[in-house]
Amino acid sequence: MSYFYVKALHIIFVVTWFAGLFYIVRLFIYFAEAAEKPEPERSILQNQFKIMQKRLWYGITWPSAVLTAVFGLSMWNLYGGTPGWLVWKLSFVVGLYVYHFLCHAIFKQQQQGILNYSSTQLRIWNEVATLFLISIVFLVVLKNTLSMVWGIIGLILFSAILMLAIRIYKRLREKN
Repeated sequence: MSYFYVKALHIIFVVTWFAGLFYIVRLFIYFAEAAEKPEPERSILQNQFKIMQKRLWYGITWPSAVLTAVFGLSMWNLYGGTPGWLVWKLSFVVGLYVYHFLCHAIFKQQQQGILNYSSTQLRIWNEVATLFLISIVFLVVLKNTLSMVWGIIGLILFSAILMLAIRIYKRLREKN
């Protein structure tokens, strides 16, 4: 019975963690785009985005990442084994934590007013979390190798479609 409570808490914090990861990168994009505005609009917007980033990052995203790990490790312990699909899932989760730490580096840069990435680069970066989400959910739900192969093929196709959509969106924005 405790396994299901731990699993429910794990899912809740995975959802809030992903919400934080998706939104923080949107705030990074808005911060980068605000740099193109004239003063005083630029300063006003960037200062507001810094506040929003800080509250989101330290109030939701980091705590959710930590609690996801705590409840995930507890579930793994209660599960009592490590099947093949779980090894793949854990490797994607490690990749997601790497993504999280890289987002933290961007967060720190923007808090200091440093812009190392364009809004287009950040839009692409925003989709990386989507790829992790899709990979992890399919692995957890399907749990078999053949489905995993089709999932990887689908993921590659989905990635290509995302990149195409970002390019089209950029062209449309440039026309306006």
